[in-house]
Amino acid sequence: MRREEIYISTDVETNGAIPGIHAMLSLASVAFDEAGNEIDSFEINLHELEGSCADETTMKWWNAHREAYDQTRKVCVKPDLAIEYYCDWLMALQTRGKLVFVAYPVAFDFMWVSWYLHRFKGQSPLGHNGIDIRSYAMALFKKSYSDSGKEHYPHEWFDNLTLTHRAIDDARMQGRVFINMKKYNERFIPLQKF
Repeated sequence: MRREEIYISTDVETNGAIPGIHAMLSLASVAFDEAGNEIDSFEINLHELEGSCADETTMKWWNAHREAYDQTRKVCVKPDLAIEYYCDWLMALQTRGKLVFVAYPVAFDFMWVSWYLHRFKGQSPLGHNGIDIRSYAMALFKKSYSDSGKEHYPHEWFDNLTLTHRAIDDARMQGRVFINMKKYNERFIPLQKF
């Protein structure tokens, strides 16, 4: 029997391109049920990894978004403790259904979350289940990846939410976009059995 899917829309803020060398600064996830209801959320700021360094190009970008960066440095928690809290949150959700990671782009955010979960917990309740929102849009629009970015989405898919570069805001916004895409897909594209 199929378990209900719980969509974990996630956004991370970092000081560089790859985990380990660089550090995750902020992690946020918003959980949605299959009907599109927000059922829970998680947000935490992390101290930088011991031995990591900030990427110069990334920090130049943060300098242009100073208010958002300052948000990532408020009430920080050690990485091991932050990931313990996050893993506990995921495990509680796992009792309600199958966890499916959702991000824009999934290749970036999933890499960070998976690395931190394995580094500090030795496991990931997320497995390898992930949906890339832009790839989903590509299939819906029947367009190239280049022509399937957020700038091409109908305004109503955003539910009047905007990108702020605060992890919880961005996770919620992209989660709403995904849910609206999913509803559009279910309404206009007939389900076929294979």
